[in-house]
Amino acid sequence: MLTRPFGLWDSSITTSDLTNRSVSLSQVRIDGSSTYWIEGRSHQGGRRVLLRHHGHGLTEEVLPLIDQSILPDVATRVHEYGGRAYAVQDGVIVFSHAGDNRVYSYDCSRPADGVQVLTPLDDRRYGDFEIAPVRGLVYAVCEDHRAGGEPVNYLVAIPLDGSASRGDGEITEVFSGTDFVISPTLSPDGTKLAWITWIHPHMPWTQSQLHVGSLDFSGKISSSLTLVDTEGVCVYEPRWSLSGDLIHVDDSSGWANLYRTEGFGWEAEEPAEAWMSRLRTRRLHPSKRAFSHPHWQLGLHSFDNLDSEHLICSWAEDGYWHLGTVRLDNGQLERWDLPWWPIGNVAASDSRVVLLADSADQPPAVVQIQDGQTTVLRSSTYSEVSPELVSVAEPFTYPTRDGQEAYGFFYRPKNPGFAAPAGELPPLLVLVHGGPTSSARPGLKLAVQFWTSRGFAVADINHRGSTGFGRHFRQALDGNWGVMDVTDCADAVKFLVVQGKVDPARVAIRGGSAGGFTTLAALASTDVFTAGTCLYGIADLAVLADQTHKFESRYLQGLLGVKDFSDPLVKERSPLTRVSDITAPLLWLQGEDDKVVPITQANLMVDALRQQGNDVDLKVYPGEGHGFLRAPNIHDAVETELAFYRRVWGLE
Repeated sequence: MLTRPFGLWDSSITTSDLTNRSVSLSQVRIDGSSTYWIEGRSHQGGRRVLLRHHGHGLTEEVLPLIDQSILPDVATRVHEYGGRAYAVQDGVIVFSHAGDNRVYSYDCSRPADGVQVLTPLDDRRYGDFEIAPVRGLVYAVCEDHRAGGEPVNYLVAIPLDGSASRGDGEITEVFSGTDFVISPTLSPDGTKLAWITWIHPHMPWTQSQLHVGSLDFSGKISSSLTLVDTEGVCVYEPRWSLSGDLIHVDDSSGWANLYRTEGFGWEAEEPAEAWMSRLRTRRLHPSKRAFSHPHWQLGLHSFDNLDSEHLICSWAEDGYWHLGTVRLDNGQLERWDLPWWPIGNVAASDSRVVLLADSADQPPAVVQIQDGQTTVLRSSTYSEVSPELVSVAEPFTYPTRDGQEAYGFFYRPKNPGFAAPAGELPPLLVLVHGGPTSSARPGLKLAVQFWTSRGFAVADINHRGSTGFGRHFRQALDGNWGVMDVTDCADAVKFLVVQGKVDPARVAIRGGSAGGFTTLAALASTDVFTAGTCLYGIADLAVLADQTHKFESRYLQGLLGVKDFSDPLVKERSPLTRVSDITAPLLWLQGEDDKVVPITQANLMVDALRQQGNDVDLKVYPGEGHGFLRAPNIHDAVETELAFYRRVWGLE
């Protein structure tokens, strides 16, 4: 064992393990005996690939080339954050290709036909697909940019025969009139459609509505009702049971709990009042558990039908996610004792369960549970990390300065090949998640182990505003963004310092997007942090509100507690107006093509800091948006950040 200062340890976990030897996994679905998922490959320029695992064990890339020359990139830019970009039913796949935003189909039973185009080439984006094979349609969310200015969002029905792309058919608008619409879901008998809407200035996790409509023979909505529309209540994940009851999650109790609505046997010509009188809605398992999470992306799938009597579901409890079943008749919850934690995507069919999962010592993977056996179908990394090198997350709860509590996960430096000089304490990296309506989770992440194996301590913070701890904890940040999240991060550092776990002279805060805003605000308003890394963060709130995309264009109003952006508080909370208070060195990493937080934010802040002589560095990556997808850029960003900390803290 070598003696070397913290932060200078050598590690076998390299940037190649984060890029060329790793993939991102998402959108797990089951179709018969096959399992599908999306694999994001930074070593292929960030391309999103659709994989299929056959029941007999073979895993393959399923889609052929488009027009015999184009590699399919299965992704959508709806809301910029995308999400569910494909659907599959009986071997027929409908997907969005990121290269041109068009919708395509592919029949796995007729490979000779190749990929068929379903939509014309224009300025519309599609996602959240729901196939209706009897009618020959696929329902989808459409984000229409053709008129310029702010796009229009609505639900459409796209013919599966390709006639809309040829001009002898049409894409039919089936629902419109709200600012946003997501989650079209078709009943088992194909006669009813459920969906979610919300209206500015709300976000889907602050107040949203659940609708149900009856479909006529052509696939249009003939009559409809609004099942949930309550001030301050948000709705998640409508999904039909096998018997035709509607399951959804809402937080009317203060927690995102499951609900079952029975009595949908109406006829299309009946008035909505008659349907409503027969419906019966009840909470399945009243508890302080969160059975879903915010709709940042399309296609949330935190629960599914296990059989006619049970749901397979995942839920957050005390900062950890669990998997189990809920009985549909009495709501009884049974937790499955597994060495895996679900991370947001669960699918089931014929008592076979497949989920995205991780654990304290295993990175994200596609995991199958069948007949009592657990099998890893796909790991997110090809690297083998020695268990002796893995720093396991240690949960901690700490007091905030206003007498409340916040949460975090602490990772100690760990590397069996090195020891620090006697009496030395490690430098600390404080991670601030995005959103800010997101959350930190304790599963193994190579991006965290990269740091801990080099002698850095890491604290991943769930400040107030994070999800998974109830609506009250999330709403605590409303009106307090840039204040409470900052003090919660600073209080976490003070808690760890008092415990003697970290060096108070070497503490960095780093975050992306909203986490980047918190990073800048923390550097301006506290003296706890001696360095900061901002990834595509926010410096001027008023400018951002004017330039950002539709999805988040009113989000800041709720977070700041203002009616409009002329309020003096907007300027007061903007880190750009507090440049003179920032003394710690800053590294800014930015995608040149970012549409969520445009590069304007980086230029404004970095220029202002340079004018007053601050230690600040800006790295801009061409071709990258809100988050980096390409391996060379990810490699450079990580190595640049490592070199930055070593320089500013004198780690030599």
